[in-house]
Amino acid sequence: MTPLLAFEDVAKSFTLHLRDGAVLPVIAGATLAVHSGECVVLGGASGAGKSSLLKMAYGNYRCPQGAVWVRDGARVVNLAAAAPREILALRRTTLSYISQFLRVIPRVGARAVVEAAGIEGGLPLKVARTRAGDLLSRLNLPERLWALPPATFSGGEQQRVNIARGLIAARPILLMDEPTASLDATNRAVVVDLIAEKRAAGTAILGIFHDADVREAVATRIVDVSAFRGAMAA
Repeated sequence: MTPLLAFEDVAKSFTLHLRDGAVLPVIAGATLAVHSGECVVLGGASGAGKSSLLKMAYGNYRCPQGAVWVRDGARVVNLAAAAPREILALRRTTLSYISQFLRVIPRVGARAVVEAAGIEGGLPLKVARTRAGDLLSRLNLPERLWALPPATFSGGEQQRVNIARGLIAARPILLMDEPTASLDATNRAVVVDLIAEKRAAGTAILGIFHDADVREAVATRIVDVSAFRGAMAA
């Protein structure tokens, strides 16, 4: 079965311009695949390159070597060679990304933030509004806060809005970068359930989860990214 997301011999390094152009290698020889219904968790020490892989899969980081294959319906696109316009189109239809931090337009209410992500993902307005409310309720964000801008919320409340925004549309690939880091136990359990529902619907999930209980609950496989640094050293 063709994976929905695959890295093929991917390498990434950073040029330190404030250090006379010194090159800092991060990853080399990264090869892995994520299929429909899987939740592949990236493991390894801090600085091993886990977030870099996620950002290359979303097109936030350039992939200078290798290929990042994304299945988009009947076709397969190499993000490493895709034009910015094509990457933006894939984000609307195929790729969803939940980061550690919520970045939204100031003064827009929490429900409207989530609703807008649903509309961008192809949901009709009424469906997006209903689903936004359902997700915020499941994530225990009080309804009295829904009309308020998330900038006024605590870190955990902002992250719940962020998670709802990332989950509202039915995109086939979901990238998650420590989504539960600022959540309490109750809401971590909710996220575990939501991930299980996405897997059951056939979503391919690639994520980073530093909370051991969450990681063990959601992972179908754990890939140690440090092995790709080993490939670089070799």
